[in-house]
Amino acid sequence: MKIRFCEHNKGKGKVFRRLQEEFPDLNVKIKSCVKQCGACREMPMATVDGKKVTGHDGDHLYKKLVTILSEKRKKD
Repeated sequence: MKIRFCEHNKGKGKVFRRLQEEFPDLNVKIKSCVKQCGACREMPMATVDGKKVTGHDGDHLYKKLVTILSEKRKKD
């Protein structure tokens, strides 16, 4: 699973650090652009395997990403 954050997204920092600390084996990177400019300007967001995931705030985004990660690990 690839999680990507845009370097211009204001909500990325805390979420990125938490994911790195709690899931060190996870493929998480901050890219110069993830081509989701509309959502990126408005709210915390990331892409998971190319699909946009947004949250009301950083904590909400983090919870959504952890839920997606848990569901994927159950399937594998």
